[in-house]
Amino acid sequence: MTVQEPVVDPVVDPVVDPVVDPVVDPVVDHAAVPTLAHVAKLAGVSPATASRVINGSARVSHGARTQVEEAVRRLGYVRRPAAATPPGRRRRSIAAVICEDSDRVFTDPFFARVLWGVRRELDGGPQLVVLMVGRSEEWRAVADYVRGGDAAGVLQIGIHSNHPFALLHATTGIPVVLAGRPAAGTPLPYVDADNRGGSRGAVEYLARSGRRVIGTIAGPPDTSVGIDRLEGYRAGMGEAGLLANGLVAYGDFRQASGEHAMNHLLDRRPDIDAVLVASDLMAVGALRALRRAGRRVPEDVAVIGFDDAPLAQQVRPRLTTVRQPIEDMGARMASELLRRIAGKPSPDNRIVLKTKLIIRDSA
Repeated sequence: MTVQEPVVDPVVDPVVDPVVDPVVDPVVDHAAVPTLAHVAKLAGVSPATASRVINGSARVSHGARTQVEEAVRRLGYVRRPAAATPPGRRRRSIAAVICEDSDRVFTDPFFARVLWGVRRELDGGPQLVVLMVGRSEEWRAVADYVRGGDAAGVLQIGIHSNHPFALLHATTGIPVVLAGRPAAGTPLPYVDADNRGGSRGAVEYLARSGRRVIGTIAGPPDTSVGIDRLEGYRAGMGEAGLLANGLVAYGDFRQASGEHAMNHLLDRRPDIDAVLVASDLMAVGALRALRRAGRRVPEDVAVIGFDDAPLAQQVRPRLTTVRQPIEDMGARMASELLRRIAGKPSPDNRIVLKTKLIIRDSA
């Protein structure tokens, strides 16, 4: 498995694409509900071209397609629902669309736990259909499935910023609920864990324990979970009066990337005495790197993970970690989607569940 080399970035924070704020755009009246005409005007194309892009037609140039897709994203345009599905072809399934490579889906227990929570909530109700979009070119096939009328709603899991599948809601007109805050500010309902607060609390615990050189292995900066956990780390460091210079590395939530990132931190800051890792899988990799470097855990370097996956209690030393209620997140996503399908959505589009620091042996 190829692992992206971690990058240490002590100065520049990951940022959200600023073009997603439609308020600054002078050419469209954003007080009204965005229409196809608004999309066409903002994209600088004809309404017919905009319609072809939104309906997935291949008879559109790459440049025009990119302009229309960007306009849809900026405006939060949602296509009006198609006519009612004929009798005998009622929408009965819920599509859970996982926007990650299959190797991560099958090795990271997060996805199975989310789906377990979804299935628990749907028990006796609509059928759950799981779809994976590991590569950007696969999203159209998934969108075609949903447009075909078999899905009553979509649960979107693991999306990265600017992923083309973020446009699915604009091409279907059916309810969508996201797992996690959308990194690009897409105006869709979501269920998330308090990633920022969980990371901040972990850093506060380490500082109270006497750790002064606290590093972090952050998640991918193109994901909201990576951004939020890094922001929580920085907030905790600031509140403790500590500096993060040279103490930030990035991984991709896989174990091998955690090992590589930990080695990088040890090279950059050999005086490091604690590390907050943005996932338990990466934390296991960090433990491996520390053991090979002759560093004792927690005597020399304390380690805290994030998720409270089953393996957190299987590794030695047992992993101190931030528990997020993953199964409950899946169940809440499903219940929110069912409410929207029934035309009774919750008043709050942003649902954030609490996290909890679980103290074990590694910190």
